[in-house]
Amino acid sequence: MRRFAYIFGAALPLLGATGALAEDVLIRIEAKRGSQVAQSSAERWSAKFNDVVTFPLSDGWIGIGLGPLPRDEATNRLRQLKAGGAVPGDSFLAPAGRNLTRFAGQPLPAAAAATPAPVTPVTNPTTIPLNTAAADSAQEVAPVAEPAPVPQSEPEPAKFYLRIDSTTDRAKADEILAKWRETLPEVGIWTLSNGRYAIAMGPLDETVGEAWLAAFRRAGAVPKDAFLAPAEEIGDVTIPGTTPELGAPPVEGTTPVAMPPLEDIQRALRWAGHYDGSIDGKDGPMTQTAIADEIVNLRTSPDTATAMIELIRRREAWRSEMGLTELRDTHTGLAMPVPMDKLQFDRAERALSIYGPKDGSGAALILFSQTGGQQEMLDLAGLVTALGWVPTPTRQIHKGTITLDGRNDTHISHAEARVIDGRVQGFVLIWPERDPLEQRRISAEIADNLTRFAPAAAEAVPETPVIAPAAIPPAATSQRVETPPTTP
Repeated sequence: MRRFAYIFGAALPLLGATGALAEDVLIRIEAKRGSQVAQSSAERWSAKFNDVVTFPLSDGWIGIGLGPLPRDEATNRLRQLKAGGAVPGDSFLAPAGRNLTRFAGQPLPAAAAATPAPVTPVTNPTTIPLNTAAADSAQEVAPVAEPAPVPQSEPEPAKFYLRIDSTTDRAKADEILAKWRETLPEVGIWTLSNGRYAIAMGPLDETVGEAWLAAFRRAGAVPKDAFLAPAEEIGDVTIPGTTPELGAPPVEGTTPVAMPPLEDIQRALRWAGHYDGSIDGKDGPMTQTAIADEIVNLRTSPDTATAMIELIRRREAWRSEMGLTELRDTHTGLAMPVPMDKLQFDRAERALSIYGPKDGSGAALILFSQTGGQQEMLDLAGLVTALGWVPTPTRQIHKGTITLDGRNDTHISHAEARVIDGRVQGFVLIWPERDPLEQRRISAEIADNLTRFAPAAAEAVPETPVIAPAAIPPAATSQRVETPPTTP
């Protein structure tokens, strides 16, 4: 008989479709260090949106977001903004919290009309009689003051446009534009003096343009023959683009920023949705591709180290806002980061620890740890499916690992199992259907940090005799539960 215990009564009570907490959230779009820089950035965003807010983060950083909004409304709006390229691709929903400051950019007051300054009396003025008859009432004439020098303003730096593609056919230009806007939503079409249609983005300062041209080339985001063209050569606007917001390159001559550890980079890249490889600290092609994609997506800096530091900081800010804390489950001996403000312990059954939703959050977590190998791992996948924890799942099966993903009208589920040192261990995360981004991120956090800190409690006593799947009565095996676990 197989050693994985097929459990009677392991299905949990049903969870209603509206079980999640109603809470206002923000669309987190950016973070800047220092109030002056954050103020300037918020002012730029307020030109596009009328609900920009700022809020303090740790270490002098200031967050910039949109809202607060009901979560459902914010979810739909974020999806639309990302689809249109109106916000950074790694923008995310976060609890609204407190200490929000509504940003309302006000135009500078009109300059007051200049008024003549009072003439400073002269101590010993020279008197000039206007006529001899009125010498005793002579008027005093003050010396004429020299006009103050007018300060010379610095000339505006020359502007450039990043030329990406061109064609002589107007209809073809529209097709090319649509293709490039999938990765570079700021691009537009200009008609050159020779009649060609150029797909380009700008305007850009030359230094910024050169640095980002190199970064885009490394990422494969623009053709190798893309180049910077002076503004006077770009021609007339045919379909306008938008001014790109690109982080400044490092100042020439400054000490280069140190690259963070690759394992930290890989975790942050997985959080951002660009990396599906192992967290192994190896600089392989998957890691390099993910780094390049994130630089194009985040636009913080064309410098790789600076961009990765900002990505890691954004992930840490998200972890803090989500309330991720380490759960050390003594029944299974497993430890991992989880949002404990959304979960509460329900019960332990043989090889399982079950955490149901807290305060109607709609979330649940099942941990498992059992001696066994590949076959026991496959049996576990069948158990998870039969109990409806992962509805109608898609499976990825490899030697020693299996993942399941499924969803229905109320929830999204993700399960992972691994064979490590003669044990099958893993988790099932169940999350409200309306919040797929957070579900993916939390699943990745659990999977990347799942560790064993102690033997499972069941190892201290003889294991219960195994019940094979064939021994389950037909009524029990045919039952499908299409809702996630909860507490009674």
